[in-house]
Amino acid sequence: MTPAVIQLAAEAAERKSAEVTDWGARIAWVIGLLVFIAFVYWLMRQGWKWRGALQGGLPELPAAPDGLPEHRLALTGRYHGSTTAGQWLDRIVAHGLGVRSRVELTLTDAGLQVVRPGAGDFFVPAAQLRGARLDKGIAGKVLTEGGLLVVTWAHGDTLIDSGFRSDRAAEHAAWVEAITSMNHTTTTEGAER
Repeated sequence: MTPAVIQLAAEAAERKSAEVTDWGARIAWVIGLLVFIAFVYWLMRQGWKWRGALQGGLPELPAAPDGLPEHRLALTGRYHGSTTAGQWLDRIVAHGLGVRSRVELTLTDAGLQVVRPGAGDFFVPAAQLRGARLDKGIAGKVLTEGGLLVVTWAHGDTLIDSGFRSDRAAEHAAWVEAITSMNHTTTTEGAER
């Protein structure tokens, strides 16, 4: 054998194979991460329950009366949540108002009917409607300027802003105009009494 072959054989004998992965440590890290994620989820759930308990004084949501008059406007879209009026980050979670869902809105002379598949439906009587505006955000949802229809209404002693987004955003302006005119009519009738 030549000296070069002997040297190559010696170097090959000295080389070590790559270290084997320590599976026990990896499994421990994965389990630790999963426990941490579960703990954070649990904390968020407790916070949601705590917020609901703080808002326990909010009365039950009214249901739509039978025999509603013919609708003035209707839309389908998304319900993005409700907040205390003027406080776009103060989410209301009591009575399911914090649950996002699909929505079917119907505006009649009697009020605003909110039908939410998979969540609780409710009705806002015309006398409780305080106005509507176009906005860009509500608790946890930010859109382009004017991308959100925000309806302000009274429930018990609380003024509430509820955010909706139509499947056809061009409809929002008509809703603002209709609700504002209803509120003006209701206010005028109340002042005459």
